[in-house]
Amino acid sequence: MTIPADHPQRWLLNNELHARPPESLVPPEQVSHLVLTSDPGREGLEREKLAEICARFGHPILVPKSNHFRIDLGPFRLKWQKHTEFTSYTFFRRGPFQEPFANTVIESVPQDWLAGLPGQTLVAAHLAIYPMPEKPRSPDELADLFEGNVLTGARTGEGAAIAYADFRIHGDGFSRFIIKDISLTPRQAGRMVQRLLEIESYLMQALPTYPLARRTMPKLGRAEQELAKITEAIASATTEEEPALLDQLTKLAATTESMASSIQYRITAAQAYYELVQRRISELRELRAQGMQTFKEFCERRMGPAMHTCETVLRLQENLSRRIGRASELLRTRVNISLEHQNQQVLSSMAKRAKLQLHLQETVEGLSVAAITYYVVGLVGYLAKAAKAAHLPINPDLAIGISIPVVALLVALGVRKIRRMVTQNQGAD
Repeated sequence: MTIPADHPQRWLLNNELHARPPESLVPPEQVSHLVLTSDPGREGLEREKLAEICARFGHPILVPKSNHFRIDLGPFRLKWQKHTEFTSYTFFRRGPFQEPFANTVIESVPQDWLAGLPGQTLVAAHLAIYPMPEKPRSPDELADLFEGNVLTGARTGEGAAIAYADFRIHGDGFSRFIIKDISLTPRQAGRMVQRLLEIESYLMQALPTYPLARRTMPKLGRAEQELAKITEAIASATTEEEPALLDQLTKLAATTESMASSIQYRITAAQAYYELVQRRISELRELRAQGMQTFKEFCERRMGPAMHTCETVLRLQENLSRRIGRASELLRTRVNISLEHQNQQVLSSMAKRAKLQLHLQETVEGLSVAAITYYVVGLVGYLAKAAKAAHLPINPDLAIGISIPVVALLVALGVRKIRRMVTQNQGAD
């Protein structure tokens, strides 16, 4: 059958629907889980390390460019997942065991290979899942597996299993989880394990934002005090003081935006991770186990206040930015009004000077007419005297007297015409 050409992203989008599938597990199983920091520049090295361990166990393969990879290497199974900000390595081993956290699966992994993995460890966890024994461990025996720590636990999958954790890092550097299988299918067991490990992974991704938020809180308080001082000064500021206040507000706005750029992304990311934690907990479908707080209660009591602090810092920063913006706009408006008033004064002064210059120009033009008339009449007088000396019947004094009004009129008309021509040329320019 022939169909139209595929959309360029059809296969990519379809594969994304099936990305990061849970492992199918048949208890008893031991699991070791690592979460390492990651960045795009190290992705190639991560794939090289995957190819290296595959080759060590006799599986020389090319690691695909997808964001997840799994392979059975014999002594253990490896599952690799690439996330936006971290990379996870999960090791599985099927088979009976006496103690859940003795002879863990990660001990079967070459230690030099582990030491060479790129990134820093955020999460390291051991998990054991096994069928519910006929004679369950006593509460004290169960607590001994977690070095006596207070446990968090619940009946999960609406009673299909019981899960325990303490969310503490033990002496070997790993946290611990136990799942007692009552009636889980292999797929359900895989999803249960993946959800519990993701809860701790996402918690550790969200928590680093809390110290950042606490360090930012005093800075916001100081910025609030500075804004209050500037706002109070605006009310009584003179025209000469307003530009300096506007400069202070601009610097405060720059400082606030710098803080926002450093915390806004991390707080938003932390909120997204915490939402994933809550979603994974709801997918556990918890029922209370006697004498224990559930995973939901643990996260709400331990993580909830930290997230509220982060959200409060984000709201304070956003409110501060809005208030600084309003104060800047108010002060800028006052400065603009002052500038307009100064411009009006300048224009009025220029108009007065132009009027004065016009009067001076008219005076100069009058004097110019008189001066030119004086010189022209003098020339007429010389001509009349020369004609009289030539014995022509001309009276020089009479000729001078008659020429004065005529010359004055002609000069005045000439000056006016020249001024009109200059004015027209300026208008055309």
